[in-house]
Amino acid sequence: MANKRALSWSAALRDLKDDRTRRQDVREERLRTTAGLRGSPALALSAWRGRSGRRYVVGVHALNEPALDEVGAAVVLAVRRDTAGIAELVSVATSGESPREHLGRTWLARMRGHGATEMHVHRLAEDEAERAAIADDLSTDTPRG
Repeated sequence: MANKRALSWSAALRDLKDDRTRRQDVREERLRTTAGLRGSPALALSAWRGRSGRRYVVGVHALNEPALDEVGAAVVLAVRRDTAGIAELVSVATSGESPREHLGRTWLARMRGHGATEMHVHRLAEDEAERAAIADDLSTDTPRG
């Protein structure tokens, strides 16, 4: 007698679907960067996976006002890290050509009040509609900026 294991395809497909559904949470997927060419420092980069499964590469900056001058048109994520270094999304906002229109001192103060210490900036969106779609994909039940 040979031991044959019967496979329930419906159960396997259900488990696969459940696993895919569980993985659809918004999360950071850290990128490994090395020192730049010719001795320049490594770029502080990371990536976020949206609910849709799309990945968005971001630059990582300290959450401070002078950094707002360099943001430009982008999707901005306010992030806090726990003691293990795991990122938690605090808020998602979009900015136009002049970030001070939307991301001013009050936004920064609110995000710091929620515990954010980092600002992750995604600059690759073509226009306001795409920035809004990315913000919706990355948003959770957290305070929106």
